[in-house]
Amino acid sequence: MKYTSTRGGETGVDFEKVLFSGFAADGGLFMPEEIPKLDVQALQTWRSLSYKELVQEICSMFIPPESVPRKDLDDLIDKALVRFRHKDIVPFRRLESGLNVLEMWHGVTHAFKDLAMSCVGQFLNYFLQKKKTHVNIVVGTSGDTGSAAIEAVRGIKNIDIIVLLPQGRCTKVQELQMTTVIEDNVHVFAVDGTSDELDVPIKKLFADAAFVKKHNLMSTNSVNWARVLVQIAHFFYAYYQSAPSPAGETLPLVEIVVPTGGAGNITAGCIAQKMGLPIRLVAAVNDNDIIHRTIQRGDFSLGDTATTLASAMDIQEPYNMERIFWLLAESERAEIKKMMEEFSVKKRMKLPGQLHQKVIGAMASCSVDDESILGAIRRCWEENRYLLCPHSAVAASYHYQQSDSGQNRLRCCLAPASAAKFQDVIARANLTPEIPEEIQSLMEMEARSTPMRKGDDWERILRDTIEAIDHRRQQC
Repeated sequence: MKYTSTRGGETGVDFEKVLFSGFAADGGLFMPEEIPKLDVQALQTWRSLSYKELVQEICSMFIPPESVPRKDLDDLIDKALVRFRHKDIVPFRRLESGLNVLEMWHGVTHAFKDLAMSCVGQFLNYFLQKKKTHVNIVVGTSGDTGSAAIEAVRGIKNIDIIVLLPQGRCTKVQELQMTTVIEDNVHVFAVDGTSDELDVPIKKLFADAAFVKKHNLMSTNSVNWARVLVQIAHFFYAYYQSAPSPAGETLPLVEIVVPTGGAGNITAGCIAQKMGLPIRLVAAVNDNDIIHRTIQRGDFSLGDTATTLASAMDIQEPYNMERIFWLLAESERAEIKKMMEEFSVKKRMKLPGQLHQKVIGAMASCSVDDESILGAIRRCWEENRYLLCPHSAVAASYHYQQSDSGQNRLRCCLAPASAAKFQDVIARANLTPEIPEEIQSLMEMEARSTPMRKGDDWERILRDTIEAIDHRRQQC
């Protein structure tokens, strides 16, 4: 298995280089040169696998044994998933009104990012220990990515992590999960800006190839292929939990509703489709509706970032859509570079007609406003005494809309976070979440972060921080 950039400038790249690269040198994102296909017999055999076993099988298809021997790979995934609180890792809930929910939030930070990030942390440490070298990870977050990335690498001597969070735009719990990790290798910046704005200096940093090489710079945002890779397992597990065992050779179709921000998770769903999994995807977004407009009208254009109750999805520049365009374009992949460069300059781009039709064929979409989010939270509680986080409620709102109009089909809604992380939103729904002890204790812990204010040179601050980290290491 080799990898290629979505913009064609790099091909034949091995997994280790992709893991440590983030963006490709030509500005594109790495994708497998080929997507493995599973026949009906293989899909039926996988039905008996646990979630962890699915992660192991899928990763082994994209990480060749010359990069990581299969026994080592299985051991790394075992170690990555040992901190999850539920025996099934991602338990499946069947609720009233036909609502099926896959709980993906039983990791350390109570969010689905723990699933992939914990594996990525183990993969990174595996190679770093072998080579006795060090990397600097730079992560921008809209909510849960930063804390999951920190937990995956905290205390690892071969890694320093720099996290930029949009101050006041995450929940208090999300911020504290980042700022209360007092480790020498963790550096948190509270940015006076949106998640899209804080991505700008990070992109400029990674565009400087000499600086990236000198300081071993990388990212574990979902720009990193390994994050997307692990997330493919979500869709296989959701499918098997939702679909009855078929009597014959025809596998039933399952609709999987994906709360969508940066589009990394739904990219994994598109790859699962290409592998042969019979699923219909729904990109469920909040008022930041660029993905919805792209699917409905082919209008991939930037708007102002709205502040919503589903704050981790407050994104208007979902960079993983480039991966989806590349995956679906097939014979027209040479056009991706031109399309994305146009978007980079103009912040708008109209999908070519043929590609737009392929996007429509791969997924549907909906945009859910704050009142509908609160309505879904209240309804789910009234019918089930079960609390949804606002992001999970975006998916549930789509389900309720469909089921109330008679559109009943096999469907699973992905639930990316625990309601306990969004206490203010739950209070607005006139409900009270049960708060786990580990979240309550955050309020009493020491917090530490460095401000990035409007008018500061954010890129210069990042460069100075990275140079200081490496200077300190050299002195040691």
